Amino acid sequence: MRIWRLESRTLWRRAVERLIQARFVLGVAAFITALVLSSGASWWLSFGILMLVFLAVVMLSAALPRNTARHPDTNINDPAIFSLSGQQLATQLPDPLIIFDHEGTILYVNPAANGAFPPLARGGALLMHFRAPEMQTLVQSVVADAMARSVDYFERVPVERWYRATVLLLDQAGGADRQYLLSFRDQTEAHRLERMRSDFIANASHELRTPLASLSGFIETLRGPARNDEAARDNFLQIMQKQAERMARLIDDLLSLSRIEMKAHIAVKDQVDLAVVLNHVADSLSPLAAELGVEFERNIDAGPINVLGDRDELTQVFQNLLENACKYGQSGKKIIIELKRDGGSIKATIQDFGPGIPDEHIPRLTERFYRVSLETSRAQKGTGLGLAIVKHILTRHRARLIVRSKVGEGSSFTVVF
Repeated sequence: MRIWRLESRTLWRRAVERLIQARFVLGVAAFITALVLSSGASWWLSFGILMLVFLAVVMLSAALPRNTARHPDTNINDPAIFSLSGQQLATQLPDPLIIFDHEGTILYVNPAANGAFPPLARGGALLMHFRAPEMQTLVQSVVADAMARSVDYFERVPVERWYRATVLLLDQAGGADRQYLLSFRDQTEAHRLERMRSDFIANASHELRTPLASLSGFIETLRGPARNDEAARDNFLQIMQKQAERMARLIDDLLSLSRIEMKAHIAVKDQVDLAVVLNHVADSLSPLAAELGVEFERNIDAGPINVLGDRDELTQVFQNLLENACKYGQSGKKIIIELKRDGGSIKATIQDFGPGIPDEHIPRLTERFYRVSLETSRAQKGTGLGLAIVKHILTRHRARLIVRSKVGEGSSFTVVF
């Protein structure tokens, strides 16, 4: 209904403009009509003269030039986007764009393309910059038949990046002036997530297969040669129990990680006192520390130290960090638990004095199933998911984990809010 009203108003405005343009012709016609009616001529002569005047008015009005410069639909009501040039739009796009001609000569490169690839000069040869066979085939095929195509393109330098490259004809005029558009859609993050998913499934399957194979072997042995051997049966049952417990821990950690990832987009809103959380975690792990011969030293600032967070998840973070310090840093015999305000941030640190971690392992510590030492991790009943859980919880809390370590002197894990 609103569109119909706008069209009616536009038509009415156009009619008024035409009448104004033809005002002199209409004035002359009115003057001639008045003379004819006042002349006393016969009716058929008056009618003929008036018809001639009418036809003359119509023809003269149609011959008048149309004034389209002031048309309201072309410059008054149009959004500002219609006044932008194609180059202005291409400059603002985040995706790399390159325009080239039928000979492969570069005509235009937007800033995103210059930032993503080596310098692309106007007038240069496109195929000299993109030498991968798939890119050569893509460009040559589209130039040959003008049919749009896309391929996956892998750029190795300066960093590894995956793109979806598309070439299409910009105009259908044909001839030597044809121009083509080459665009790139960055697929690096999607490929990285897909690779992580595949690695995760492979690692999870491997971690579950090992204890299952062990259980299956012991069950077969108990049903066969060791059927009546009590000593062997008790030994095998004890090993089977440990393997079952290992699978249970792994499944619990996988479920925990899945729950945390499902809540990653939900902001935390509760106020949590970190001093209370750290003291609670230290108290709950005191029996384990005593069993391993480790002593806790607490350097926790007085008073409530509040942050926005989920109490249970933050408890899980510091429990994982402190338990790791007890198990893998027990040779140092001491663990420092520190909580302090540092300017506008809050820092909570778990420091051990154990064997330390080699530098090459530190960047990968929060990867799923990554272990510095597989034998030590399994001996300490680790699943390889503890620090991955820590990373995901801290990401949801907009916090970060800083790891410092020196071989032979120990490690420190600092959570910064």
